[in-house]
Amino acid sequence: MKENPFGQVLVALITPFDAQGEVDWAATEQHIEDCIVRGADGIVVTGTTGETSTLTDPEKLKLVEVAKSVSSGRAKIITGGGSNETAHAIELYKASEKAGADGVMIVTPYYNKPTQAGLLTHFRMVADATDLPVILYDIPGRTGVPIRYETILRLAKHPNILAVKDAKGDFSEVSRVLNQTDLMYFSGDDANVLPHLAIGASGLIGVTANVTASPYRVIIDAVNRGDLHAAQAAHQQLEPLVRAVMTHVPGTVAAKYILHGLGRISSPRVRLPLVGPEEWEAALIEDELGLVGELAGLDLSNFRPDRNAAAGGALPKVAGTTR
Repeated sequence: MKENPFGQVLVALITPFDAQGEVDWAATEQHIEDCIVRGADGIVVTGTTGETSTLTDPEKLKLVEVAKSVSSGRAKIITGGGSNETAHAIELYKASEKAGADGVMIVTPYYNKPTQAGLLTHFRMVADATDLPVILYDIPGRTGVPIRYETILRLAKHPNILAVKDAKGDFSEVSRVLNQTDLMYFSGDDANVLPHLAIGASGLIGVTANVTASPYRVIIDAVNRGDLHAAQAAHQQLEPLVRAVMTHVPGTVAAKYILHGLGRISSPRVRLPLVGPEEWEAALIEDELGLVGELAGLDLSNFRPDRNAAAGGALPKVAGTTR
């Protein structure tokens, strides 16, 4: 087995915005600190949860720099996102490496719907362009194209490609790849973290971990020492919170709504075309939170939702999301 250079409890970090839709850098620094204190040993910036599709390139690179500075070696900093244009993806990852990233997570090119040969070429070229360890991000529900089993086996031979973030949920395929390669797997589905770990995954990259990484730390530590009972208990305790974050609206939207209600970020705003939860969606999130009870690293007694602050979306002052 290859050494794990990414960590095990990785937070798919939100990008805090102010009420005008600009990145709130002070809140970002504090949120990264909170995640690390609560047990995260990896921070994935500029991923799906970080609203990468509406971040500018300068914002993406500054997020890497800020996360690197805040972590001070306590957590690995992974840059996510990428591009559906291979040349632009290479440009971004080279710049992210210079900005201090410890690893890169390459999402399957979206919208273009490339063939498997196209995916193979894209991933290899990006991995060739950096000395950093690479996580492949397999999320066909968003990109429209899965990374097929045969393609993953071929990509596993690349010296820089060390892992897969799996949001496809095909556990039999995960088992086959783990049996035939040295690739590490990270659960990309908050509800399936324990099942992934049970068949050999190395860790998780979670949205709910923005709210609290502590229960995931408990699960990981329990699995590491072979204590399935403790892992199951933590998984069951965590389930209502996962449902609150992942069920009713996009995870980014729910996580920001909850974090703002807890007073941990200045605004729950997201960038258009995402919008905050409608009244009925916010009510469902709050109902789920009412079932959470006592959970390590989380005190919901001070939860004060502000549905008006969450309504609508925002446009950044700087137009454009790429170059």
